[in-house]
Amino acid sequence: MPTLRDALLCLALAGASQAPAQQLADTAFNPPIARPAYAEGRGPIVLIDEAHNNFHTADGRYLAFARLLRRDGYVVRPNKAPLTKAALDGARILVIANALHERNRDEWDLPSPTAFSPDEIAAIRDWVAAGGSLLLIADHMPFPGAIEHLAAVFGILFVNGFAQDSTRNDGTLVFRRSSGSLGTHAITNGRAAGERVDSVFSFTGSAFRAMVPVDTLMRLPATTLVHMPNVAWQFSRLTPRLAGAGMLQGAVLTHGRGRVAVFGEAAMFSAQVSGPQRNPMGMNNPTAPQNARFLLNVLHWLSGAL
Repeated sequence: MPTLRDALLCLALAGASQAPAQQLADTAFNPPIARPAYAEGRGPIVLIDEAHNNFHTADGRYLAFARLLRRDGYVVRPNKAPLTKAALDGARILVIANALHERNRDEWDLPSPTAFSPDEIAAIRDWVAAGGSLLLIADHMPFPGAIEHLAAVFGILFVNGFAQDSTRNDGTLVFRRSSGSLGTHAITNGRAAGERVDSVFSFTGSAFRAMVPVDTLMRLPATTLVHMPNVAWQFSRLTPRLAGAGMLQGAVLTHGRGRVAVFGEAAMFSAQVSGPQRNPMGMNNPTAPQNARFLLNVLHWLSGAL
């Protein structure tokens, strides 16, 4: 059972990661792209889901995400309609980041119902099997609960909690090639030596297990604990927790003719400023210099450029 010291550490980490209302897009973030994958506006269509109370949207907290993809040549469009076969036709990549059921839009407490109807889940599954690519992202609780059923059809089991490295006090998780926590894969190798990724940083997030063969990109440190509160950011010595050793925060897999990339943290692909001090969080954080390159490599794999 967690000690009082553990609870205080969790509360400190919660403060370090900032409350949702304090996170704003960093409009100044604009990293160079030495070799765009596609000519401007001529690349594959990327749909960013905005129809399910998504916490990250193309003109909101994923503004830098959308801008980076467009500069790499992708055609980025928001999706504001239910996900049907017709809605997905013509798209190469579907991005679902931090969807929520209506119940949790304003109240981040249990239960965390699914954000997607059975018909939507079937449509996404069939679209991927036919050759589509899905980038599925769920941050800390309650976001994993909202995509639990969708992830399960691809063999991914999310834990609806908070993944935190017990040896760090800043709320970040560090994945390095040198330690084996960052996997060796076409995504981390890139198209050329200049696109190689050796480290990725995430900012708390969740954890998942794979029940099907996957290529692991981000394996949680053995010192990770997954805390499962009843209310987001409210921890006590009674809060249940799991050992995170062996769990994942990033992986890719194939499904039929399609591809799926799954991540348990959303801020790592954003560029945000948080709190009155406008602390950088995401790709703009100085501790995460390769996160933007990692995101582009993930998209290249999903679109077949890798």
